[in-house]
Amino acid sequence: MLAPPHRITRRSDFTRTLKNGVRVGRRDVVAHVYRPSHPDFVTTGGPRIGLIVGKSVGNSVTRHAVSRRLRAASRSLLAQCEPNTMVVLRALPGSATCSEPELEQQLIGAVSKAQRRIESTA
Repeated sequence: MLAPPHRITRRSDFTRTLKNGVRVGRRDVVAHVYRPSHPDFVTTGGPRIGLIVGKSVGNSVTRHAVSRRLRAASRSLLAQCEPNTMVVLRALPGSATCSEPELEQQLIGAVSKAQRRIESTA
């Protein structure tokens, strides 16, 4: 479980990240990374992560299992992201059968690529 300061819970934050963030896709997951440049945007407690696990992934039991695995894998992202970063992870249907170490590697690769894209445009 992610600590409350590290969770995206508001719909407006999900929408802002999906619309304005950098999108990087992998085989089983898509990462949207948004780092606002507005000086008034300050988050306390570090980067924030949100999950989207749709019905295309599977039934309720499968979706909850995928969510747990994504949350566990996303803990490693907390150390590599800046405190004002928001990350939305969208699970694809293949994530239901993907192993947790492989899922974690895909997450780390997607988020680090998105961060490089953000830094190159800044």
